[in-house]
Amino acid sequence: MQSFNGSASCPRDTRVTRLVLPALYSVVFLTSLLLNTLALRAFLHTPSSSTFIVYLKNTLVADLIMTLTLPFKILSDSSLGPWQLRAFVCRFSSVVFYETMYVGIVLLGLIAFDRFLKIVRPFEKYFVKKPAFAKMISVLIWIILFLISLPNMILNNGEATPSSVKRCVSLKGRLGLKWHRVVNYICQFIFWTVFVLMFLFYVVIAKKLYNSYKKFKRKDNKSTKKWEGKVFVVVAVFSVCFAPFHFTRVPYIHSQTHNQTDCKLENQLYIAKETTLFLAATNVCMDPLIYIFLCKKFIRRLPCVRGRREEHQYSQTDNITLS
Repeated sequence: MQSFNGSASCPRDTRVTRLVLPALYSVVFLTSLLLNTLALRAFLHTPSSSTFIVYLKNTLVADLIMTLTLPFKILSDSSLGPWQLRAFVCRFSSVVFYETMYVGIVLLGLIAFDRFLKIVRPFEKYFVKKPAFAKMISVLIWIILFLISLPNMILNNGEATPSSVKRCVSLKGRLGLKWHRVVNYICQFIFWTVFVLMFLFYVVIAKKLYNSYKKFKRKDNKSTKKWEGKVFVVVAVFSVCFAPFHFTRVPYIHSQTHNQTDCKLENQLYIAKETTLFLAATNVCMDPLIYIFLCKKFIRRLPCVRGRREEHQYSQTDNITLS
């Protein structure tokens, strides 16, 4: 308790987090709402016939839930809402935000594993390649992350006042602070495990593709190279969105859980954490790139593509009739 309250003596510089970031979050919210609504419409008409589709659908659900938490964060951080809204964000909204973020992280790891099996072991049959397995593991991920997050809601039960809600940790009791530390360790473990495994998967994938190009090198295979290179969009999205936040989170949590005398450094870490957290939130806009680049069934279900296909079919029918 003393370590968290010790940092309370250092007032935070909120100019960036109160003015700049809420405006950027607003852009992310509107963009994500548009992209993920289109994705939802497409996936509603796409059968869950493969593990890949199952993982993508669960990723979409996680992104939509995270998107719906953004307005509360925007209003709270910009001080446009009442102080009671800040209490709601601390106790519920931000917990759901982080829960869905880590659900998305694990699902991206599973998507990378799925691409790994498809490229490296395309003809071998495994249970992990069956949609039933993907559905089972997806449900398990949601349940585990929910159970991890639930105590952060229950133990965040301190008295909410206009001054106490300025720092969410002020609403936590002794047990709540201990669980907060435990959850941070768990989240770090989840990220770094997925990050290392994903790196290993894509090293093998890159080697496999390189050997394939070397063995079957042709002059007219540029389009094939371009298409197969799109598989790396998963690791690109993962690295750009989540890596900076987790690199920054380590020293930030250390400053929050230990006595920190350097107020300037604490403010710098806070701004760095909030800025990289925004970068992590942009994942809700980046995931549709995975749908577009890697999922042909998704592309066919997009309204604009379906309209073109129908128009093309009608034109072919007209030509046949005229002939």
